[in-house]
Amino acid sequence: MATIRDGSKSVLLVVDMQVGVVRNAWDNPRIILNIVTAVEKARANDIPVIWVQHADDELLIDSPDWQLVPELLPAKGEVQIQKNFNSAFELTSLEEALARYGATQILLAGAATNWCIRATAYGALDRGYDLTLIKDAHTTESIELEDGTKVEAADIILDLNIAMKWLSYPGRINRAVSVNSIDIFRPL
Repeated sequence: MATIRDGSKSVLLVVDMQVGVVRNAWDNPRIILNIVTAVEKARANDIPVIWVQHADDELLIDSPDWQLVPELLPAKGEVQIQKNFNSAFELTSLEEALARYGATQILLAGAATNWCIRATAYGALDRGYDLTLIKDAHTTESIELEDGTKVEAADIILDLNIAMKWLSYPGRINRAVSVNSIDIFRPL
């Protein structure tokens, strides 16, 4: 049976906008600016902002690369969550934070598209949340495969934007919209 959440409260979830994660990411100055805009809009609309930071053997807690980019810093009282897996839901306090806010809709932005954003998006939908992927507020790096094939970052981003527009889950709504869309913070 599908989990469906009643209500229409939103949160903005900003995932892994850390120095070491986005240093070489595709179009990162524009993406960072778009996330700044999303954060400003969320705060202006009294929508809670939740910040997620990844840590692992290559991204050590409190290291310079682990820090959030200087343009994106939590305001006093905004929730900060540490994670060790791609999905922001796995073995974290995210679901408890969402429950405290009564959230039923997640607006999602951050990095890296093909790993943490994808895993978190599917994790949200699997747990019964409505999802708005901010299609011009997530990024990643291009990938070069062992056989020399290169998958361009822009294509990875486009693929997830298309998926979030066309996926179908029972009783849930998902979409991909730009940060400047006039209805981005409208309940689904």
